[in-house]
Amino acid sequence: MVERVKTGIPGFDEIVYGGIPKRNVVLLSGGPGTGKTIFGQQYLWNGLQMGEPGVYVALEEHPVQVRINMRQFGWDIRSYEQQGYFAIVDAFTGGIGEAAKREKYVVRDPTDVGELIDVLKAAIRDVGAMRVVIDSVSTLYLTKPSVARSVVLLLKRVLSGLGTTSILISQVSVTERGFGGPGVEHAADGIVRLDLNEFNGELMRSIIVWKMRGTKHSMKRHPFEITDKGIIIYHNKVLRIRGASVVFEQI
Repeated sequence: MVERVKTGIPGFDEIVYGGIPKRNVVLLSGGPGTGKTIFGQQYLWNGLQMGEPGVYVALEEHPVQVRINMRQFGWDIRSYEQQGYFAIVDAFTGGIGEAAKREKYVVRDPTDVGELIDVLKAAIRDVGAMRVVIDSVSTLYLTKPSVARSVVLLLKRVLSGLGTTSILISQVSVTERGFGGPGVEHAADGIVRLDLNEFNGELMRSIIVWKMRGTKHSMKRHPFEITDKGIIIYHNKVLRIRGASVVFEQI
């Protein structure tokens, strides 16, 4: 039997047949506005509700803003931080600013992957993290795409070795068909792609699981939406293109 970690995101556990296999490192890729950050934060919040501590690595946003954004969905993490069940690793500010001085886990040089890993290890051990989200991992190799695969492999060794089940958020451009860096798709255990496409003047969201080691998964593209309570995936519907129109078929 495969030991699984339930994301708690409505519809997602159904399309991966019960949850993400434990210790998997999943690459969550997509363009701007597709809901990647919300997916990652929802995964961590649901973990806290299940008694599973977590760590969020903020590479593209101030930790203060992360807390504000999560509260908008009703995910108030402050009490969990105070109790030692949750930690934010600040890899954004470099320790600059009054608010940053109050952060417990700060990466002074966000471009230094070695320092990031040292701080991340400390946070994981302190809170006993079972779930980790890095947002976004592509920031670490944006100027050096040739090291993308080696960075993901290094993170995978650390995260899996410490027993966490992790999501690495990866940025791609609107027109890019890949997953956010050469070779990263081979390094990750799972690949989930979120898309936002225009059809007849309307934007539509969809999700597809490209691979997930240790489990079978849906091979279909499913529609999803972002609500005031987070992401909802319609696992029993598939998005199909017919000529110039889009149809949602019940499955």
